[in-house]
Amino acid sequence: MNPQTPAAVTWPPPHGYAATPHSYTLFCPPLITSPRIGRDFVASVLRALGLHQLVDVAAVCASELITNAYQHAKGVGSLLWLAVEAAYVRITIYDGTPEPPVVGAGERAERGEDEGGRGLVLVAALADDWGTVRGAPLGPVAGEGKGVWFTLAVAA
Repeated sequence: MNPQTPAAVTWPPPHGYAATPHSYTLFCPPLITSPRIGRDFVASVLRALGLHQLVDVAAVCASELITNAYQHAKGVGSLLWLAVEAAYVRITIYDGTPEPPVVGAGERAERGEDEGGRGLVLVAALADDWGTVRGAPLGPVAGEGKGVWFTLAVAA
């Protein structure tokens, strides 16, 4: 094996690792850099777990949701929660605004005249499922706001 090439990771990993749900979290301050850092965080975790087939879609969807939180949510930032189960990965972005997200930004976005307004449409098209949940379980937005989540199936 080449010392610069990481060891191959099989999914699910041996020793009951996949049988134990686990998660990773990242606090995203209200800074323009948060979507990129969140995208890189998601990609790094999934690569480390050997879930290479999910990296691109998960990174794009996470980046879109963090961007939405940065642009539209009030408060001290958002919280990215990446949960790993044997059959799927679920990524939730919690923020301090209780209002549900708006899918699409209207006619201007549909005509290509707006840069924004397509994030949730993209998430809906790429993810296996997505939705929202009221409140946040932990972090600086605990108990307030909402979470916007998406899931991606882990191929057997």
